[in-house]
Amino acid sequence: MKKTAATAGIIVLIGGLSACSNRESAEDKMQDFTDAWNNQNFEEMYGYLSSDAREQIDEETFISRHETIYEDTNAEELNIQTGEAGEDAEGEEETALPFSVSMTTSAGDVSFEQEASWVLEETEDGEEWQLDWSPSYIFDELGWEETVNVERTEPARGEILAEGGDPLATNVETTRVSLVPGSMGEERDDTISTIADELDMPEEDITGALDQDWVSDESSVPVKTLSPDDEEAASAVEDLPGVQLSEAGNQRYYPEQEAAAHLTGYIGNISGEEFEEREGTYTQSSQIGKAGLEYVYEDRLRGEPGILISTSEDDVIAEEEAVAGEDVQTTIDTSLQERAYEQIEEDVGAVVALNPKNGDTRALVSAPSYNPNNYIYGWPEEELNEFNDSENRPRAAKFNSTYAPGSTVKPITASIGLSNEAITPDEEMTIEGLEWQPDSSWGGYSVTRVDDELSEVNLREALITSDNIYFARTALDTGEEDFITGLEDFGFNQEVPYDFPIGESTIASDGLDSEVLLADTGYGQGQMQMSPVHLASAFTAFTNEGDMLAPQLLASSDREVWEENVVPESGISTIQEGLEGVVEDDRGSAYEPVNENISISGKTGTAELKQAGEEEGTENGWFVAYDNEEEDLLIASMIQNVEDRGGSEYVVEQTKPLFEE
Repeated sequence: MKKTAATAGIIVLIGGLSACSNRESAEDKMQDFTDAWNNQNFEEMYGYLSSDAREQIDEETFISRHETIYEDTNAEELNIQTGEAGEDAEGEEETALPFSVSMTTSAGDVSFEQEASWVLEETEDGEEWQLDWSPSYIFDELGWEETVNVERTEPARGEILAEGGDPLATNVETTRVSLVPGSMGEERDDTISTIADELDMPEEDITGALDQDWVSDESSVPVKTLSPDDEEAASAVEDLPGVQLSEAGNQRYYPEQEAAAHLTGYIGNISGEEFEEREGTYTQSSQIGKAGLEYVYEDRLRGEPGILISTSEDDVIAEEEAVAGEDVQTTIDTSLQERAYEQIEEDVGAVVALNPKNGDTRALVSAPSYNPNNYIYGWPEEELNEFNDSENRPRAAKFNSTYAPGSTVKPITASIGLSNEAITPDEEMTIEGLEWQPDSSWGGYSVTRVDDELSEVNLREALITSDNIYFARTALDTGEEDFITGLEDFGFNQEVPYDFPIGESTIASDGLDSEVLLADTGYGQGQMQMSPVHLASAFTAFTNEGDMLAPQLLASSDREVWEENVVPESGISTIQEGLEGVVEDDRGSAYEPVNENISISGKTGTAELKQAGEEEGTENGWFVAYDNEEEDLLIASMIQNVEDRGGSEYVVEQTKPLFEE
């Protein structure tokens, strides 16, 4: 019997040793856990938790906490590595195993080292090593009762600057007007009425703010943030009962207001569509460039937001400081911009001014206009109604839209004719009478000119007298294919190489498929469409030995030739003489009003716009001119509806003063 008992004891001992040797080691368990962690299999990870850990966090919370924290912090490239355990690391009941965590977050890289506490527990499968998990495994600073906060700091937006550093779009400290309902007393209605009058806003906006559900008698209810132009209004309301004035922080401000509205554009709250298109640095409360240079240079002006990831106990996990946006230095001359706007502010039209020697943009003006500050600080009610009801589309810039260029295209036609030897500089074309057609195939249609004083017309005289027949015949003699090629060399049917979006100038909807259309296009009628920016650029060819320059907006840009040799060398001087004669010769369409203070060359144009069946239509007037002395200013002006104001003569009258110092 003793022998039997001893044998049984040996069997039990051997069985117990076998059970211990089959149990997975803590190191192996740790490796399995980190594999699941690296794969973000949080459900599998939870299966390794000890009973104590499970009492503190259930599976659903464990999974959602990991998912939420990693998503909110934009955690990526998660990498958990097990460290080297010592020879005696695994104890009888507990063991601590080192590991490291690294990841990238929206606030930068995060890495730390920790020790995982494993405990030996009885499970359905026998004794197993289980993880005494802690939230500090997610982030070293995180405790059981703490949450993770992600705070974003909006970057300071870069400024848009004109020549000499004059601000076109800047950031200014502003004042907010608020109301405390309980302090308004019996004068509540009078106070609301006065504020509405002084701040030029509807009373309904004020009462609506006061009637919000969260408002109590002690609440400070924001009513309006004042622009720097509203300082007098602030003084007028600050002593009213219940009124509070406080700092509202930096806001965008446009000092040039209406004069540069279409140039600067404005910023506004990001839309859902814009938010989806812009990843990473924007939130649903961000502001973004909506129009003009604010839109064009958004990526440069925006900057990088600051991001702070911390615990609810204010322990910093990671932090990325905000990076201010870049200032954008343009070539705009604010004085010229203002004067150009003053010349056309009552009209519908545009003024584009370039330096013809390097392509620098000196002014971009559109009328009618609006005050871009209204998009930041609110619209006066009457002004908003006028803005929305206007048929002249004040929101839309006119300088980058396309229009029939009229006779301003004639120097371009001449250049193409010279390049194709359809004309020569001195050759005279015989033209009899006011009307012309090549043969009877044109039926009742003919090209007409203003007068028939000349019967032998050379290029110089044709430009001075703006002879439609001369340029119609030049286009016909050039031929459809070569004429289209010549126009394309001048930038038609191609994108204007300019930071500001410009409508593409076009020749015709379906090619110059008839002699009549080809002839009409030669003197700027037909279906041709051209933007003021493109037209100004095209005229730089007459001041740069035949090279057409690309327009530039940034002071850092180098002079760029858009198209080379678009005007043949043999004809440049003749075209220049003709353009000078348009202004200096009393037969020229830009002779009057005479201005003895300037010396300029240029070309006028009038485009008649008629709907089908109309005998009379409206007219757009043009004048493109450049300075003969300083040679540093070229202006293209276009004004609509000039039919009762002298046609292009009205545009000349508005443009010539801009060449005065």
